[in-house]
Amino acid sequence: MEVDCLPFRETGYFSSLICDYLDEKKELQPFYGRFPHLENFGAQITEKQISFPQENRTVLVQSLKRQYGAVSMSEATAAAIDSLKHENTFTVVTGHQLNLFTGPLYFLYKIVSTINLTKRLKESYPKYNFVPIYWMATEDHDFDEINYFNFNGKKIQWNFDAKGAVGRLPNEGLHEVFEVFSAVLGSTPHANELRLLFEKAYLQHSTLAGATRFLANALFGDEGLVAVDGDDADLKRLLIPYVKKDVFEKLPHQKVGETIEALTGTSADYTIQVNPREINYFYLTDGLRERIVEKNGSYFVNDTDFEFSAAELEKELEAHPERFSPNVIARPLYQEVVLPNLCYIGGGGELAYWLELKSYFEAVGVVFPMLLLRNSALVISRKQADKVKKLNLSIQDLFLRQNQLINKKIRQISNIDIDFSPQKKVLEEQFEQLYRLAEQTDKSFLGAVKAQEAKQKKGLDKLEKRLLKAQKRKLKDHVVRLTDLQNQLFPNQSLQERQLNFSELYLEYGQQLKHHLFDALDPLKQEFLVIKL
Repeated sequence: MEVDCLPFRETGYFSSLICDYLDEKKELQPFYGRFPHLENFGAQITEKQISFPQENRTVLVQSLKRQYGAVSMSEATAAAIDSLKHENTFTVVTGHQLNLFTGPLYFLYKIVSTINLTKRLKESYPKYNFVPIYWMATEDHDFDEINYFNFNGKKIQWNFDAKGAVGRLPNEGLHEVFEVFSAVLGSTPHANELRLLFEKAYLQHSTLAGATRFLANALFGDEGLVAVDGDDADLKRLLIPYVKKDVFEKLPHQKVGETIEALTGTSADYTIQVNPREINYFYLTDGLRERIVEKNGSYFVNDTDFEFSAAELEKELEAHPERFSPNVIARPLYQEVVLPNLCYIGGGGELAYWLELKSYFEAVGVVFPMLLLRNSALVISRKQADKVKKLNLSIQDLFLRQNQLINKKIRQISNIDIDFSPQKKVLEEQFEQLYRLAEQTDKSFLGAVKAQEAKQKKGLDKLEKRLLKAQKRKLKDHVVRLTDLQNQLFPNQSLQERQLNFSELYLEYGQQLKHHLFDALDPLKQEFLVIKL
């Protein structure tokens, strides 16, 4: 295995906000706490240890043991859960939707990054324990975002009339999905392992949350991964004071709104990931997850007949906290209230909305976690690596947009000079003389000279493009090989990790895939990785 690195900024796939964060631009420092350098975790540990109540640990451990009651968890995961009762144990968290069969490949990168960071922290801070957490987005209701995965360029999709929180969905209709997937897997030993994994997860569990917990445990239980389901009455009881500040005082709406204004004022290149609502909670029951809204002092649940006075809604919250489901603004706070957490590991989009939240956390007295961009990677087989070498491509070349890549390589290999820059320079020198002449005569002549220069430069551009097009036809074989390779590595001209499901790589490498990822992914090395297997 070989690993090459590329700065995130040079890939062209990451926003200026995230690249500036990685560069620790001073303008962004007010929007986060400590940057995730290894040496900064000591102070984060001390701050979280002082602020995190022991009673929250007790509730957390009891809830996790109940959630894992029907799962044959690994010894490592059982030990990790037990350790959370002790004040010297802390967590590192990543979160992910309940995508069918893990969804895109980066699910694995998130988990591996999280586990690897806990190992690094244990080496550097040996008197403490560190537990990797996968926060399952069981309360999401965007079923269309999670009901499929891609396999060999085809969408394997679960068709189901879903309503409410996805974690509560029954696994009906997944037998048909299993049959479709099984038919295209083949009959190799690795294919049979995947077939059995899917069957045990989705056909032997009654809900999507249960299936996903089993899957996470099967893949990473031996590493002590703990999956947390926030759709839990006891955990949400710890959240009640913060729900009140949101629903009745509109605190996050105010604080996050102020932060967004400050953040966008820092740079015109920064776009806002999410906007706060006046109330950032949904009302959640079986088959229902709808926004809570206030109108004229009364509280309503969108598209239902539910209506509450302020006193009635507060009573409902005290009696049934499990019915109050946080949205994307409120969920991060929930996570930090119930977990002794040090660091959140997420993708660029996730970190972008976390950067909106620090003042909100400060206002409610909750420690803001360190924010770490998850590892991103491009996996290249030996055969593909050989093609890259034969085509004389650099790592940077692979990340060019396809048209840019083709144009660049055609210019390099063509026996004709397609660059008309010398001709443009000669043209500019000729027009300099005309500009001097125009200055000496009628100034109105100057506009005509400028127009003529622009016309002739445009003509040269057209000729250059036609010559390039002609050379593409002449060198068609090279263009085809080039585009075929890039299409393999960047399906749908997107990052591989956002398109492929892990099963495609598992068919090739089996259990070794995880070992390769654990060896290659360094969560504190903030660069894009190219892994040659």
